[in-house]
Amino acid sequence: MVCRYGDDLKMMVEQVKQYTSEGKVADYIPALSVADPSKVAVAIYDGNDTCFSEGNFNEKFTLQSISKVLTLALALMDHGEKYVFSKVGMEPTGDPFNSISKLETQIPSKPLNPMINAGALAVSSLIKGSSNEEKLERLLQFVRDLSGNDQISYNKEVAQSEFETADLNRALSYFMKQHGVLTGDVDELLDFYTKQCAIEVNCEDLAK
Repeated sequence: MVCRYGDDLKMMVEQVKQYTSEGKVADYIPALSVADPSKVAVAIYDGNDTCFSEGNFNEKFTLQSISKVLTLALALMDHGEKYVFSKVGMEPTGDPFNSISKLETQIPSKPLNPMINAGALAVSSLIKGSSNEEKLERLLQFVRDLSGNDQISYNKEVAQSEFETADLNRALSYFMKQHGVLTGDVDELLDFYTKQCAIEVNCEDLAK
């Protein structure tokens, strides 16, 4: 049965690989635009000792918005549900992930949920630590513990590229600071947030 599962995964990867040329890699962050669009991988972890993987599963990539889930988990561990959701809501939105419009029309002016950029920035500001270095190390260690890979770090080139082009996220942050959702230095927050998004894993790490 295990062999059959592996054969099925290999067949699926081969089937979808032919469609990669029809897609387009992300280029809203310049450093992401150089990614190889032909790379395809899948990993399925059974929660115990077995991870079924196929394709380019050792290829590293940055977490980007997937990091929002992990940072939310750490913030909840740091502060508890009541405090975290006093800063960010639990409501869905049909707006783009980087929209500012709901911040202007909501009262109180807090992000609708942690998975849009405004909400993720608010959550990132809650991670405990006396410095960005300490906050990042705590988040990295959390990801390492979850994945079982103590070599996980972040991609400095992607983080810097994202920081330099984060004008909209800066605008979101300054708006929330004006309305008391955020405190502290906005560029300090953006420095942590862009490094958070640039945490680098492979397909097996992510499955675990």
